[in-house]
Amino acid sequence: MSVDIAEPFTPHPMLSIRLLRELGDPYSTLRAATDFRSTAVLIHAGGEVDAANEHTWRQLIAETAASAPSPGLFVVDVSGLDFMGCCAFEVLAEQAGRCRARGVELRIASAAHTRVTRIVAACGLSDALPVYRSVDAALALPAPSD
Repeated sequence: MSVDIAEPFTPHPMLSIRLLRELGDPYSTLRAATDFRSTAVLIHAGGEVDAANEHTWRQLIAETAASAPSPGLFVVDVSGLDFMGCCAFEVLAEQAGRCRARGVELRIASAAHTRVTRIVAACGLSDALPVYRSVDAALALPAPSD
């Protein structure tokens, strides 16, 4: 039996108990799963983001972004969202600025790429929020480097 370790083990960052409770509330219209990788962190969002759950969305984005490796990527997959209010895009744009300051690039992945790209442009956020056709496409392009 070999005792060599191929890669150092690092536990995945955890979301706060408060956020997990809010996302797990049976009446919550927002669902999310996170995926932590060595060079990226991802959120797969489902349901709806609107003024009623903006605080939960903001907390989810902030906590997950804080776990993103630097340099690296923070990918938010919105393909599972049925509705995404302008407040959701505003939260992403604010966090994109914070991420950039740390060497992390926030990217949106959406199966409804054309529609989401138009909304991002209408909100005047095209420079802050790049939109990709899939999670794989968002992860395939090189991340920013120091």
